[in-house]
Formats: sequence, structure tokens, C-alpha cells
Amino acid sequence: MQSLWMIVASLLFACMGVCVKLGAGIFSTGELVFYRGFIGLLVVALIARLQGVPLRTPHWRLQITRALSGCAALMCYFYAISALPLATAVTLNYTSPIFVALLLALWFRERLRGPVIASVALGFVGVVLLLKPTLQAEQWLGACAGLGSGLVASLAYINVRELGRAGEPEARTVLWFSAITTLLGIPWALSGELRAIDLRGGAAIAGVGLFGALAQLAMTRAYRFGKTIVAANLAYTTVIFSSLFGVLLWDEILPLEAWIAVILIIASGAAVSVASRPAAQTLPAGTAPGSRSPD
Repeated sequence: MQSLWMIVASLLFACMGVCVKLGAGIFSTGELVFYRGFIGLLVVALIARLQGVPLRTPHWRLQITRALSGCAALMCYFYAISALPLATAVTLNYTSPIFVALLLALWFRERLRGPVIASVALGFVGVVLLLKPTLQAEQWLGACAGLGSGLVASLAYINVRELGRAGEPEARTVLWFSAITTLLGIPWALSGELRAIDLRGGAAIAGVGLFGALAQLAMTRAYRFGKTIVAANLAYTTVIFSSLFGVLLWDEILPLEAWIAVILIIASGAAVSVASRPAAQTLPAGTAPGSRSPD
């Protein structure tokens, strides 16, 4: 049953990606980021209130660092979705477990074992294969944003790990992320022309916020009550769902080289989570390498 929750979360995250791509034809990336943060803020604030979780925290510096890195990753991710095929953007975002392993070694001086190093190398082979032969010249900025979202999201995951070790409730952490995302999204949204919200646009931004929030809840439940290593690997079904949505909605048929690259990146992320299993057990619920959302 807990594995099913992770699959549900992956489907919902893919649905959020679809709504982002649909909304990108109407709204700017800044507007989408604002709506994602604002709707998420309303949902999580209600949950925090029901759970009796106070907003005040003694670890506000760590919360701000985590929220800023998560927001930056979200901005890059949304831009990548608007510029690339959905499956490509999602796959590039899923390089975050690879960067997590590298950052833990460089930042926390955690020793990388041979299998982890091999898994990371496999992932970067997949990234090179995905980018070099399959992208058009006008897509490279989106590709850099997608890869950047994976890199910056790894910073968010590490900060979430430290917050979990400090005993911070997850609802509070997500609430801080949503609040800061909303605040940072306001000037970005206002920097361009604001689009009127019609029925189609309203449905898109509602989907971005609601699917994102519901996916976060489903993922949290999967990590909290299921096996971390199983949940982390099942998270990669988001790539499968996104690929299917891309084919059904936009006729996005990737070439064979791109599919080989996707498989390599997924295999690399799964191998990193398996090879670093002892370290993964110390992560709080919902934050193991391989977990999807920067929020």
C-alpha cells in the first residue's frame, strides 16, 4: 500500500508538470512559480493548523536556506518544462540524486564508495547522451535550466536532511518553502505583463498548485510509512508518466538515443540510492536521495 502511495505521488507530480506546460502558453514562469507557492501555502497552512504545528522555528536560518534553494530549483524546473519536451525536463531534474551524492562528499566530507562513484559516472554519461545529440540550438537554455534544477534541488534535499535531524516538523518546512516561493514569485511575476486568468488559465494554475501539494502529501506518506529505498526508486515512475503525457498531449516522441539516456539517468539515480543505503537511512521521511520535489 505504501508503494502505491509513491506511484500516486509520481502520477500527481507528472500531472503538475502537464499543468505547468499548459500554463506556460498563457503565463510567464514567474507567474507560475507564484501560483505554485501561493496555492501550496494555503493548502499546507490549513494542514499545519489542523496538526497544531506552530510557524515559529528556532532554525530559521536553515529554513530560509532550504526555502531559497528549493525555490530556485522550482524556477529552473518550471522554465525547463516550458522549453523542453516534458520527459526531457523531468529527467534532467532527476539528476538531483547524483548531485546529492557529490555534495555530500564535497560539503559534508562523506566518503563515496566505489559503487556510488560508478553510479554517479553512469548518470553523467546519460546526461551527455541526452543533451548532445537530441536538443535543438534554441533548447539549450532550457536544458541548462533543467540540469540546474537538479543541482540546486540537491542543496534543498541536504538542507531538508539537516532540518529533519534538528527535529523540524515537515509541515513547517514545506510551509516556509511555500511562503518564500510566494514572496519571490511576486516581483518576478510583476516584472512582466500580468495575464488575465480565464477558465483555461485558471484550471492550469489550480492544477499546478493542487497537484503539487497533493503529490507532496502522497510522497510524504510513502516515505513515512514505507521502505525508504523502495519509495526512492518508485519516484522515477514520474519520468514514465511524463513520457506518456508528452506523447498523448504533444506528440513528443523522443529519439532512441534520448530513451537510452533516460534509462541511464534513472538507473544511475536508483543505483546511487541503493549503493548509499546506510546514509539514506539517516534522512528524514520524504527526503532520501531520489525523492522528487524540491519542496
